[in-house]
Amino acid sequence: MKFRVIEKKEYTVVHFELEGPIDPKILDELKPPRINETKGVIISGHGPIWLYCYLAHYYHTTKFIATFDPRIGAVIVESHSQEHKVGEVIKVDVT
Repeated sequence: MKFRVIEKKEYTVVHFELEGPIDPKILDELKPPRINETKGVIISGHGPIWLYCYLAHYYHTTKFIATFDPRIGAVIVESHSQEHKVGEVIKVDVT
């Protein structure tokens, strides 16, 4: 599993790529990249729901958490900020 980090002013994009099928046992040793917790995080990549859940929990102390949907943008699913509401969509380019 490979991670790529893209820094933006208001948030950090954490994009992951799988190199093949993965087993949930990898979660015990997975080391997602550290990021600036004062900004939001956008999780991007093609993977199983349980991986997204793990990453959302891992980054739960950030300003907000969003998941990237290529059809509409990054959807905020958790927020610790008055500026960003759950369900808000952020237009973002994750490339």
